[in-house]
Amino acid sequence: MDQETTIVETNVSDTPAAEPRLPRPQKRKKRWGDRKDGRLVRTAQPMNKMMAFIMKDRADAMNYFADEMDVTETDVFCKQMIANGYEGFSFLHIMLAAYVRVISQKPALNRFISGQRIYARNNIEVNMTIKKDLREDSPDTCISVIFEPDDTIIDVYEKFNAAVLKEKEKEDLDSGFDKTAGTLASLPRPILRATVRTLFWLDYHGWIPKSLTDLSPFHGSMIITSMGSLGIKPIYHHIYNFGNLPVFISYGIKRTAYRQKRDGSMEARRMMDIKVVTDERICDGFYFASAFKMIRRLVEHPAALLKRPEQIFEDID
Repeated sequence: MDQETTIVETNVSDTPAAEPRLPRPQKRKKRWGDRKDGRLVRTAQPMNKMMAFIMKDRADAMNYFADEMDVTETDVFCKQMIANGYEGFSFLHIMLAAYVRVISQKPALNRFISGQRIYARNNIEVNMTIKKDLREDSPDTCISVIFEPDDTIIDVYEKFNAAVLKEKEKEDLDSGFDKTAGTLASLPRPILRATVRTLFWLDYHGWIPKSLTDLSPFHGSMIITSMGSLGIKPIYHHIYNFGNLPVFISYGIKRTAYRQKRDGSMEARRMMDIKVVTDERICDGFYFASAFKMIRRLVEHPAALLKRPEQIFEDID
């Protein structure tokens, strides 16, 4: 599926109040081999299926990808959205909305590998680590936000901000995962090692209770981190052998670069560096490349995300 996203030049002042949702694909019946969080991809190419056995662990299959995005117009869009009442609207909301939109058009980006099999995820779930305050002694916690494939950038903004606010309103910023991790960390080391080995075994077979995977920052469509909020350039962040996250995105501080225009004059542009680590086993390099080129186009022209996609594509059987 190599559908191209049409870039729609929409003025922010024309933000639609509420567009109707797109029809959902018919829900599939759960079949033998499916998991709670995804369905088995049965018609994947033989090479894709073999890769999960040749590269058994996610750490073996990590590909590193660096790119830059021209965020000159993106910054203008953010300022317009803030002026329209969307407090704190930022590049992060645009990046999340672009990723959600691309999954709606290129659903193989939302696959994962577990038990050496390829699965199509049942939802779009994005994870992020947040701090209550930007201080070294401020506690970290992980949040997970579930999006719909036809979400607009307004939907993404509201859902993500609601999830962050819910966690930050807690006095100790103690999420369900933090409490679970705290309980496990208090176990004696031999018992903790045995418990973690058991969790790896259960995860391999897809038998971890949904109540735990719902809390886990290691299960989801993608995890993202902002190095720009820390004032540094992006890093290549590894993905984890435990869980099933296939993509880790990191972006950093903005910088100014000078580009030559057609008339020979120089123009200052605002640029954003981005680094991505992917599990190469979920789809081929051409698919990854076309997906990330689409993400770049949407980030650089975010007004297209104000409208719902014309169509939602479903992954292969």
